[in-house]
Amino acid sequence: MASRKQSIPLEQRVLKNIQRGGLIKQGQKVLLAVSGGPDSVCLLHIFFKLQKELQIELHIAHLNHALRGAEARQDAEYVAKLAQKLGIPATIEKREVKAYQKVHRLSLEEAAREVRYTFLAETANSIGAECVATGHTLNDQAETILLHIIRGSGTRGLRGLQPIQTLSFADQKLTVVHPLLEVERAETVSYCKLHRLSPRTDSSNQSIDFLRNRVRHELLPLLKDYNNGIIDSLARISRIATDDLAFLESETKKAWKRVVHLQKGTFIFEKKSFLSLAPALKRQLLRKAFENLLGTLKDIETRHIEEVLKGLTKPAGRSIDLPEGLVFCIEYDRFLLGPQAEKLSPFPALQGECELVIPGETDLPGWRIEARVKPLTEVGNTSENLDAFTAYLDWQKVGKSISIRPLKRGDRFQPLGMDQEKKVALFMLDARIPKLWRPDVPIFYTSQQIVWIAGYRVDERVKVTPSTRQILCLKMTKTRV
Repeated sequence: MASRKQSIPLEQRVLKNIQRGGLIKQGQKVLLAVSGGPDSVCLLHIFFKLQKELQIELHIAHLNHALRGAEARQDAEYVAKLAQKLGIPATIEKREVKAYQKVHRLSLEEAAREVRYTFLAETANSIGAECVATGHTLNDQAETILLHIIRGSGTRGLRGLQPIQTLSFADQKLTVVHPLLEVERAETVSYCKLHRLSPRTDSSNQSIDFLRNRVRHELLPLLKDYNNGIIDSLARISRIATDDLAFLESETKKAWKRVVHLQKGTFIFEKKSFLSLAPALKRQLLRKAFENLLGTLKDIETRHIEEVLKGLTKPAGRSIDLPEGLVFCIEYDRFLLGPQAEKLSPFPALQGECELVIPGETDLPGWRIEARVKPLTEVGNTSENLDAFTAYLDWQKVGKSISIRPLKRGDRFQPLGMDQEKKVALFMLDARIPKLWRPDVPIFYTSQQIVWIAGYRVDERVKVTPSTRQILCLKMTKTRV
């Protein structure tokens, strides 16, 4: 395979990659990210040769990260001379990465990447370039996939770099293309030697202080001892993961329409429908929601997705704190994901007190309450198939009248299973009912006591027992206000 590749001129292979992937369209202005190293210089030289055939306009961008002193200045001078020799306009700037790192509290690698791509986005926008082309190679692909695995990535991370990607920033998007993604680094070095291009060498690429360099200089050589074709194997994994995700993403779009909707900046997942989905689809829906809320998945790791999945069976009222101030809330019939998801109470607002029609139906803003009195023999097993908004009570112990109202200060009841009373406020705290929900939790009471905190617990003193003769069945259904 390698010999067949090498028998085809590199320019023609890159051209075929561009055409097959639809990376660049005729008439486009392309911004070339040129560091001065072998990969980017090879890319520049090939694009210079192909620009007439592709009918594109070229512009060079080079950034001095202000990290390597004289060496970086010499890199910038080299790129400027190369641009002048080829007659291609260039934008060459210097930006202080360490200052950016300090302000944003990032690793040096993260800060350098953000500053670099911000520079490229701004330059592309200022010159009207439709895309930025970088010199990432097959070796970069292998390193990227390994980095994602080390950081605990899911299937999306196994895709690694894509031939064409859209990167999102705070207020802009940047289309990045990787025309050399099927070219090995050794080939770019050979190409530069063949054409006497004398590219620069970045000394920081040898420093094992950076994780990517440790992967490049330590991990990959070690893996080659086990499998000399590890780079091709990782590229194959990327292709398979890309195909699998393409199918999964098409299914995700269908599920999204059925299961998820947006309300006040919070994504709401219909609980029953969401739980019925395959785990892979659940993960994809969550990632899509995170990406919509944050604009990026940079701070969302696989462990965060798995933490949410593990929490799906937690009792209603529980919540999970996530990066960037996001909260995932578990409710009775839905899940919420947003920056202030706990504010979206599942309970329609209750106003005042209302006596129930028994037997019959009582309509309140947001609720319909059905009350039926039935013999125990007709109801069957009262411990099965009850949802959070259905309760079975001993009709004789309740009495003939029951009302509904919001929480009052000083309320007490005896939770089912307990042998003494407890303050309702303390019960709600222990049940992790968000504070903002509590005023609207329906409280059912008689003249003697509270008999049911809807959605949570009935009172021990009115529970159904073998000696119960008649059961009061209460069922609450949400209605549109």
